[in-house]
Amino acid sequence: MITIGIDAKRIVRNGTGLGSYGRTLVNDLIRLGDADMPLRLYAPDEGRDELRTQIIGDGNVQFCYPEGHPSAIRKALWRSHGVVKDLVRDGVQVYHGLSGELPTGIRKAGIKSVVTIHDLIFMRHPEYYHWIDTKIYEWKFRQALREADCIIAISERTRQDILELGGQQYADRIQVIYQSFAPHFSTDISSEEKAKVRERYKLPQRFILNVGTIERRKNLALAVEAVELLPQDIHLVAVGRQTSYVRDLPHSDRLHLLGGISNRELAAIYALAEAFVYPSRYEGFGIPIIEAIAAGLPVVACTGSCLEEAGGPYSRYVGPDDVIGMAEAIKMSLRGSRGRQDRIARSREYIRRFEGNDVAAQVAQVYHDLMK
Repeated sequence: MITIGIDAKRIVRNGTGLGSYGRTLVNDLIRLGDADMPLRLYAPDEGRDELRTQIIGDGNVQFCYPEGHPSAIRKALWRSHGVVKDLVRDGVQVYHGLSGELPTGIRKAGIKSVVTIHDLIFMRHPEYYHWIDTKIYEWKFRQALREADCIIAISERTRQDILELGGQQYADRIQVIYQSFAPHFSTDISSEEKAKVRERYKLPQRFILNVGTIERRKNLALAVEAVELLPQDIHLVAVGRQTSYVRDLPHSDRLHLLGGISNRELAAIYALAEAFVYPSRYEGFGIPIIEAIAAGLPVVACTGSCLEEAGGPYSRYVGPDDVIGMAEAIKMSLRGSRGRQDRIARSREYIRRFEGNDVAAQVAQVYHDLMK
């Protein structure tokens, strides 16, 4: 039996991104049905009920919190150091930091550790962050490398970044294990449900879709400008948390910004869209691309990071400043365009490598290998 501890802060607090990664992975580990691998999920507090309860749970899974009612500072200290005592007390043999962090002293305590590194954007593109944040993130990154027995990179691009920015001495500790995706966007949505969502959000009849935080790095302006070069009935729907970057977007009556969308509603929006656009300048992986392909959409994304790795050879890619190229790629992805259905089918075959249980099985094998 191997008792596994998992950093669950993002699982109970983050609705998307790192939170989705953690919940999907934990649920897929549970579905493996390994009774000899109990999971202990360590979080500084209970977080949000609607997120915590997404963990399917059984008798082999348990959430663990610091004792008492600590302040925010004490919670942070517990997660970065104090949790090690609780891991020892609970008999945890392998601890997995899901968001690029590990507690100080875990190696000294004799507990094997795994850290997942999603991206190093704060080092590649520090201009997108406050300078203090970049220093904190870099310190956590280097500290995690020193503590970790195994480093999981979620893409080959991230592995290369770790080696270049962290050091070649960690090469033998790194494994590339791709991020899995939640299956809810590939489910069938009834015509009635799609009609209700279209009416509720006043969606246009024809639109391309973008999903993700609306921030400068995501480069939504490229898609907005490209849509203006397309037929007048083609619109752009962008779903995600909005930042101050929204004020810098080009004005367009064909841009529709949505937020606060449930997963079920988002699945319906995917089903209504004609294509998916992801013009981000830099990503560690790009899970929305895979979700879009699973939903049956052709994808147009940008070159320069990992997006070609995520979307595969049958999606279309343009430079992050190429407005005309973006418009042409979208045009060739609309309904009725030549080869569209074949590219969708081939892309769906490509993303089978990211299906949940395969990823969970690889991660579980990492845990077992560390105990040999």
